[in-house]
Amino acid sequence: MAAFAIWSLVLPLLVATVFGKEINPFSPKASVQRYWSQQVAGPAKIPAFLLDKASPLDALNSALLRRYVEQNTLPTHLRSFCDAARLFCLPNPAASLEKHSDNVDFAVYSGQNFSNYRSDAVGGADNFKNYSQNDNVVADTFTRYSRSSVGHGDTFTAYLPNVNVGDGEFSSYGIGASGGAGQFAHYADNINVPNIQFRTYESDGVGRNRDFQTYSDQANAGDQSFRSYGRRGTGVPTTFSSYGESSNVIGSTFNNYGESGTRANDSFTSYGHNGNVPENGFRNYGEGGNGGVDSFASYRDDANVGDDSFTSYGKHGVSPKLDFANYGQSANVGTDRFKGYGQGATGAQIGFKIYGVNNSFGDYADKKSVSFASYTTPTSATPAKTTTNKWAVAPGKFFREKMLKTGTVMPMPDIRDRMPPRSFLPRSVSEKLPFSSSKLGELKQLFEAGDDSAMAKAIQKTLAECERKPSKGESKRCVTSIEDMIDFATSMLGKKVELRSTDSTAGSGKNVEIGEVKGLDGGRITRTVSCHQSLFPYMVYYCHSVPVVRAYEADILDVDSKKKINHGVAVCHLDTSAWGPSHGAFLALGSKPGEIEVCHWIFENDMVWVRSS
Repeated sequence: MAAFAIWSLVLPLLVATVFGKEINPFSPKASVQRYWSQQVAGPAKIPAFLLDKASPLDALNSALLRRYVEQNTLPTHLRSFCDAARLFCLPNPAASLEKHSDNVDFAVYSGQNFSNYRSDAVGGADNFKNYSQNDNVVADTFTRYSRSSVGHGDTFTAYLPNVNVGDGEFSSYGIGASGGAGQFAHYADNINVPNIQFRTYESDGVGRNRDFQTYSDQANAGDQSFRSYGRRGTGVPTTFSSYGESSNVIGSTFNNYGESGTRANDSFTSYGHNGNVPENGFRNYGEGGNGGVDSFASYRDDANVGDDSFTSYGKHGVSPKLDFANYGQSANVGTDRFKGYGQGATGAQIGFKIYGVNNSFGDYADKKSVSFASYTTPTSATPAKTTTNKWAVAPGKFFREKMLKTGTVMPMPDIRDRMPPRSFLPRSVSEKLPFSSSKLGELKQLFEAGDDSAMAKAIQKTLAECERKPSKGESKRCVTSIEDMIDFATSMLGKKVELRSTDSTAGSGKNVEIGEVKGLDGGRITRTVSCHQSLFPYMVYYCHSVPVVRAYEADILDVDSKKKINHGVAVCHLDTSAWGPSHGAFLALGSKPGEIEVCHWIFENDMVWVRSS
């Protein structure tokens, strides 16, 4: 009893107080604060923007989670911890067996798994408006949708717009359907990480029109896959308008698209236009088709770099007509590979007009069936096309050091964080989880990530980046806990460090005026540690230490009122000699590696460590 009385007096003294809030001394947040106090000789309190990323679990749930990991039972408890631990988990939509005998009009719809929807429907039309609009993480599945329907129309308006991470899968869509039409308008526009798959879409269809407008425009990263799309179809015209326009690092794969089709008519207009590093793979596209017509207009026009591959495109077809107009007139040339293109086809007509550079043709149709007009070669006397690429020259994304001066008016880029909200796991948990490409299968099982899901691709991409060899002069580490981040930063800079980030996103996308400017670390040329988020089920940061930089903080003012609206942190890289010549900074600023310094703002939820002055 006496011991209990003494403990009841001591316990309140152990409760940590951070930023005016009491924290349970046994919680992950309290543990992080103690670690900061032990390892950092700078400010006594951990910055709020970093502490907020610590695990929100209490001591009991933190211990439970650690036990589940140790016992390899986490997958059976994952759903209960997704919200409690603020993990990034794909939703698991409940199956919907709705039949709907009459026409339907969904004004606002989200998070459903449609199976056998409108199979054998005759006539009529279904309309989906604002499907999964403005959601954070979406997983929608359409299985056997409109199968064997006759004269039935499907319209998807604003499908997955403004979504952060989207898994959309259409399996067996419109198989054996006759007549009617399928239309996707504004499909996955402004999505951050799209993972959209069409499998056996409208195979064996007859005379069913398909129309994709503004497909993944202004999307960021992610992949789209069309498998066996329109296979063995008869007279099925497909139109892709504004496909992937102004997107950033989008990958598209077309496998067995239109295979063995009859009189297929596919039109790609403004495909990949103004994109940044688009990667498109066409495999067995239109193979064995009869009388097909494919037209590419403004393909990858004004894009930055990019990598396209056409393998066995139109192979063994009968009288295929393949027309490329204005192909690959990129802002910064990429690479194109044509292998087996039109090979074995009978009566092929293949035309290339205004075709770009860096192209490889292997085993393609006989030269009599191929015509090249205005073909640009690396040694051509034709002047290079001057373009303005949205992604390469995003206003304010990169700037010169002289711009950081009081009174300068300059564009502020969109510095908003587009990652799904997550937290770090407690270090005692994260250090027990696998974190390597060799354990990819185990990680996908742990976090319920199907092989083709957005989650699986995010895990794989993050691990690959973390395992990449550092660049010249760079030291790097991916950290899976706040303690790991502190360890890396202090190992690079010493214990006398400060952690800085831009205060908010105010001013994003607008012209702003620079107010008072101060150089960090006394304004000296120094080494910093920058940390950037990576997409993973729990919070992971890619931290790297780069020498020969100067770091600044600056008040950001409204241009008209002159009132302070933000406080920004910027890093200027003074040695760019090891950067690639295609880096967006040189396209934006008009220079070459090693000739200029390059500055950029620290975006929302990114951060930079500097030595205390």
